[in-house]
Amino acid sequence: MDQADKTPVYAQLERAIRSALATGRLRVGDQLPTVRQLAVDLRINANTVAKVYAFLERAGVLETRRGVGTFVAAHTPTSQEEALRLTELSRLVDRFLAELSHHGFHVDDATAMIEARRSKGA
Repeated sequence: MDQADKTPVYAQLERAIRSALATGRLRVGDQLPTVRQLAVDLRINANTVAKVYAFLERAGVLETRRGVGTFVAAHTPTSQEEALRLTELSRLVDRFLAELSHHGFHVDDATAMIEARRSKGA
């Protein structure tokens, strides 16, 4: 977790897990570290990890198998959920492009960086 980031630790962890899913570092069926292990690895409170895991489980992103562990859930979105996801993606892309322009960057600058991160699995 980034101590310099003003974003709460639980939000940073949620974002990191969702980013790992989006980039393919985590795939359906992959097992996540235990709450205790991840808390130790990240040097954060175990309750924070448990809170994020529970939130992502309620959202259908993760599933906990009692006595086995926490896994990336297999979820087939309904057509309505997929439409909402695409609407959200469009909104995010629009906001991203506006921010690029505001800071004097071109979409090609960002595309090259995105591809570089994607190829190294970041």
